[in-house]
Amino acid sequence: MKKISVFILALSTTFFISCETDDKVVDQVLNDYTVGAVLRTRNQEGNPFNAFVPGSVWTVTVEEQDAEFGGLLQSIQLYASYTDNAGGNSVPEQLIETYLPSDLTTSSRGLPELTYTTTLEESATLLGVNYKGADVFSYRFEVTLTDGSTWSNLNGNGNVLGGSYFNSPYKYDITIACFPTGPVAGDYTLDMQDSFGDGWNGASVRVTVDGVATDYTIDDGLTNSVSFSIPDNTTTATFEYVSGDWDSEVTFQLFGPDGNLAYSDGPSPFIGDFTSELSLCPPSP
Repeated sequence: MKKISVFILALSTTFFISCETDDKVVDQVLNDYTVGAVLRTRNQEGNPFNAFVPGSVWTVTVEEQDAEFGGLLQSIQLYASYTDNAGGNSVPEQLIETYLPSDLTTSSRGLPELTYTTTLEESATLLGVNYKGADVFSYRFEVTLTDGSTWSNLNGNGNVLGGSYFNSPYKYDITIACFPTGPVAGDYTLDMQDSFGDGWNGASVRVTVDGVATDYTIDDGLTNSVSFSIPDNTTTATFEYVSGDWDSEVTFQLFGPDGNLAYSDGPSPFIGDFTSELSLCPPSP
């Protein structure tokens, strides 16, 4: 019983010290300036987006605090941008909404609170982009106070304002991830090589679509490249490597419907089903 009591006391002490420290951080930020503001993250869900689900939802709830507990708030601006990690289709930041105090609700702490919700499809339409896996939508909030000063990630660092409860990043980067919900339909390309030049000697990459298996191989020579499709209505699709006599000579690369490398192996590829190892994203909408 004594050990339990000591543990609970230590845990309680840590909790109160943490809360007290967070309070002091915000007080310091607000006191160090004539006026200042933080935009506290109360809740965030749905990050990352799923490229396979256009309706996947991201939502964030933020709470504004200033020296007058929301009394100095004039407006909150929301900006959005898009980063194409392959280059060429990025969209610079643009203002998408301005919220006035009358547009906000009141949090349980009695402070102005704002909830923003969007889907992957809505975000893409908003910025006019064809999204793909690994790209990023960014949403940034900016607080304007009645004296005309603005507060955002440019002058309010999330680490300085941070803490377990007073996390105030202002800017949220929502990555587009690829979580297939079933077989990924589309056109695939399989490039195969044999280092000796006499073919794969019985080895193959077997693709099974709804129970129908097709083996792809090099019958003779150094290389072979084939293309195949997985139909939209496919229920099951598996990929496996079937061993041959000289696996040490075998290499291959599989490219998915988005044109990116989905899997590669060799020499001496893994023998068996590698479906779960595929890195697959859908083609851009």
